[in-house]
Amino acid sequence: MSQNYQNNQNDRSDRNTPSDQSNQNGQSSQNTPNNPSNRSTPSNQNTPSNQNTPTSPTSPSSQNQHLFLPQHGHYRNLRVYKAAEALYDITFIFCRRFLSSKVDRTVDQMIQAARSGKQNIAEGNQAATTSSETEIKLTNVAKASLEELLVDYEDYLRTRQLTQWDTQHPRYFKMRNWTKTEDFSINHAFRAEQLSDEEVANLGITLCHQIIYMLNNLLKTLQDRFVTQGGIKERMHAARTGYRQEQDEELNNLRQEVSQLKAEISRLRALLKENGIRY
Repeated sequence: MSQNYQNNQNDRSDRNTPSDQSNQNGQSSQNTPNNPSNRSTPSNQNTPSNQNTPTSPTSPSSQNQHLFLPQHGHYRNLRVYKAAEALYDITFIFCRRFLSSKVDRTVDQMIQAARSGKQNIAEGNQAATTSSETEIKLTNVAKASLEELLVDYEDYLRTRQLTQWDTQHPRYFKMRNWTKTEDFSINHAFRAEQLSDEEVANLGITLCHQIIYMLNNLLKTLQDRFVTQGGIKERMHAARTGYRQEQDEELNNLRQEVSQLKAEISRLRALLKENGIRY
């Protein structure tokens, strides 16, 4: 009899399976409320946006805000350097053609002055990355060297009773405008080989005036930049201080989040205890 009772119980369990119930109701098992596939998933609109997440102090975007080494162009792209390089070429040709290096010490002095002007512009531009003071000093040295070269050219014309062109000379503006053209940039050395000593000397004087003018403007710019932005030590201090402030702010935010989480945990524990739920 116990065996018959067990068989009856098995028959009831077979009739009450979820698959039979769903078939009797004409519904698929996939439509049952307990099916995970029918549970509504949160839409992408409810997910937190990455744009609202705070920037970590160690992220690249945050680090870029604290760069203290100034970025600048290469000195070879500077107009003042290109003009100084052309002046050096012309001075070298002038000394070789019209001055004797064996008896005239002016040759070495003029070539060294032209070279100093060119080299100090380049060196000052590269030193600007770590020292505003060095950049200003070297730029001023370049200007002083070209002032010396200018006097040498003027002395050459005066001692040989040649004409120094001024604004009243018919060729003054023509030569000055030529120094600003692409033809001058390409062919200045070739033309210097063909011009007379008076013409080359006046060409050198014209270039000296132009470069000195540009260097004066550059020194004013460097002065204003130092006043407004400071030197490398000030920029280093500002960058380090700003980075530490961001770290401290991030740490305080984390501490506040931890405090909020602890308070929430305490509230949940009290609620579980109140409802007699053991955890």
